[in-house]
Order: sequence, then C-alpha cells, then structure tokens
Amino acid sequence: MKSDEIKKMEDKQVPHGRIDLIGCGRLGLRIGINLLQVHRGGPKVIGAFDGQKIDGGDIIFTLLGAEMGKFKPEFLEKLCTHEKEFREVISYCEYINEDNLDLITGDVVIIVIAGGDTIPTAAKIIKHAHKNGAKTIGTAGIFGFGNENIEIKDISEYDNSNPAIEELRKEGITENHLILTTNKLIRDNEPVTPYTLDEVANTITMNSLKLLRDKYD
Repeated sequence: MKSDEIKKMEDKQVPHGRIDLIGCGRLGLRIGINLLQVHRGGPKVIGAFDGQKIDGGDIIFTLLGAEMGKFKPEFLEKLCTHEKEFREVISYCEYINEDNLDLITGDVVIIVIAGGDTIPTAAKIIKHAHKNGAKTIGTAGIFGFGNENIEIKDISEYDNSNPAIEELRKEGITENHLILTTNKLIRDNEPVTPYTLDEVANTITMNSLKLLRDKYD
C-alpha cells in the first residue's frame, strides 16, 4: 500500500463529532472513561451531564482520586488529559429537564440516568435528540450478579415483557432508540455489581461509536 493511501486513511481516523452522556454516575463514568481512551476515531467532544456531587458511596470515583463534594461531570472533565484539538470533555453540572434540553447537541446521546422515575425525563431527551437528527441509546434494567445475557436492540424489536420498555412506549418512544438490558429489574432482587456495570458500559461504548462512525462515514 502506498504511503499517500495510508496517510488518507490515517487522516480519516481522527475524532469527529460529539457524544452526549446524560448521567455520569457509576455507569456513566465507566462509559466516559471508555470514550476518553478511544484511538483512531471516536468523539471529538464528550458532553457530560449530571447535577449530582460525589459522595462516600461513589467508590469508583474515589478510587480514581475524585474529591468528595465535587460534581461528577467535572471529574470526568479532569480525567481528560488530551489536547483540546484532539478531544475534550465539556461538563454540565446540572440535571436535564424541560428548560435546558437545548444543551444537548450530540450526534449520539447516551442516557444513563438512575434513581426514581426517570422514564418521562428520558423520553423528553430522546424526542429532543431525534428532532435534532441524533441517535440515542438507553437502558431498561441492568441488574445482575455478573456475566449476564445482555441484549441491545431497537425498542421496536422488544416484546412487551419489560415494564421499563413499555413505559417508554407509553411516552411515545416506539422506534429508532437502542435499548440495552439484562432483562433483570429491581423486582428480581439482584444487585448491580461492578462486573455487570463494566459489561454494560463496554457494550454501550461500542454501539455508540458505531453510530457515530455511521454518521461521519
């Protein structure tokens, strides 16, 4: 292969576009770290959204040197040591609601918010992202001890056995939204282990990168 052909391929495999990460908790941080480490492609910008501060229960944060009381997106931004021309994290230390949806501008939007009834908020984010031509990925139950059977497919491909997916459908999300699930929910009385979070984060990362590549090919 000629050197000029190699150069053209190298020039193509540089960071492009933006991935927005809605939720920077235990799962979101794992995904964010994965995205930071991508070489030969990946996002040029990662938008990190979360209004929560780090506390003593956030072990993955403190293990990596985070300071308690600081906002979670700011920690992901701190972990990014790339030159800005290559890749940067823009942190938004606030929860997403109807009033600030316009902050979400990613080509791919990953929704990993947790705690309480998050489905109405997730639905609003998905609708906003789709209106802007973005691709979306979310979760619908990621409980399990580890080594789970992880499914990821479009919401239209699931049956009606997962109540979280059914709630999203009631909110008007019926297609063009990737959902990842272990098919285990809080009702199943299983924990969420770091092993499961690692597997889920890796799968979400891979699929978000494919969606981003497809947009810029």
